[in-house]
Amino acid sequence: MSDPAILTQQANDLTFDDVWEEISWRGLVQVSTDPTELRELLAGDPITFYCGFDPTAPSLHLGNLVQLLLMRRLQLAGHHPLGLVGGSTGLIGDPRPTAERTLNTKDVVGQWVGYLQAQVSRFLSGEGENAVTLVNNLDWTAPLSAIDFLRDIGKYFRVGTMLKKDAVSARLNSDAGISYTEFSYQVLQGMDFLELYRSYDCVLQTGGSDQWGNLTSGTDLIRKAEGESVHAIGTPLITNSDGTKFGKSEGNAVWLDPTLTSPYAFYQFWLNTDDADVISRLKVFTFLTRAEIEELEAAVATEPFKRLAQRTLAVAVTGLVHGLPATEGAIQAAHALFGQGDLADLDEATLEAALRELPNTTTAPHASVVQLLVDTGLTGSLSEARRAISQGGVYLNNVKVSDEAETIENAVLPGGVAVLRRGKKTLAGVFVE
Repeated sequence: MSDPAILTQQANDLTFDDVWEEISWRGLVQVSTDPTELRELLAGDPITFYCGFDPTAPSLHLGNLVQLLLMRRLQLAGHHPLGLVGGSTGLIGDPRPTAERTLNTKDVVGQWVGYLQAQVSRFLSGEGENAVTLVNNLDWTAPLSAIDFLRDIGKYFRVGTMLKKDAVSARLNSDAGISYTEFSYQVLQGMDFLELYRSYDCVLQTGGSDQWGNLTSGTDLIRKAEGESVHAIGTPLITNSDGTKFGKSEGNAVWLDPTLTSPYAFYQFWLNTDDADVISRLKVFTFLTRAEIEELEAAVATEPFKRLAQRTLAVAVTGLVHGLPATEGAIQAAHALFGQGDLADLDEATLEAALRELPNTTTAPHASVVQLLVDTGLTGSLSEARRAISQGGVYLNNVKVSDEAETIENAVLPGGVAVLRRGKKTLAGVFVE
């Protein structure tokens, strides 16, 4: 296992001249307002900045983690973060490429606000002079009447400019079109920046580059309403080297909540990173120094089969999100599943979570191994299953199966599970009723 210190050590790399140089090297800046002014701003006296997270699900995901880590780096540089969870914007959603977002009830959104605020608080320090401050945009939008909103905020927005925003124009040209509700999202986000500028002297907003139109709605509004220049940073959308969307597998997000994505599945996600992507992931998602990352980059080039960079990445990010005990449990489970440890020593919840990520089946206590090989998809037929056993390539809880008539009756582990393996690497889970 990699050095546990990488799980807890959070510091900016002092080999960079300033935090702007570091976040640029790490690939965290795709688009921004004036880079020269931003560099000077971030190298000077502490500023207040914010990033918003909408409660459209009960958990944040890997895309949000990019923002949280950028915020943490700016906080480590001495700046004061505001973590905005959008109790009002979460009620209406923002423009999506193809369809309207589902509108959730006020009670559900209110509950999710609490969940997301707790997650944001875990990644940003709540101590010191620049401790994170949590804000909810429902606090200043709920008391505002529609007339006041139109008079005080809407008058600054030009419809022609709003129509040109990428997120809006894409929807206008689609079959689905766009509702006035989602069209108004950029006005609300712009109002958020104005409110935080007035209340906290906030002069920088960060967000994904796909939200650039919304980010600049705020900078434009403050310029028109207050006559002041403020800034925005848009981070790149993280994609894999083949162009596929990062963090998505068959439509499923990788969540930060362990009940939605288990620590084992989370660890495996990072462990399976392609060689072409692993260095960029280390830059974005870990606090390893430039020298440490360059050393791992050399290892990828000379000894890729050792997968040192992937193992370091998996340990670092799983530890950051889920803590050291959960990370060690995920590693122990991975080893045990492939015969390098005792399955009986694993925590029941960790083993169950790991098996849920594998092909699996639910069965009665007396089921035969032959039938389970078929039910789990490890073989395509009963005859193939018998042949695999006769050739010595089938294992039940890491013990070789030699009898075609064997059942799992005496091999059920605590928690009512068993592990089937064919060959060295093909695994399946069995859940006994």
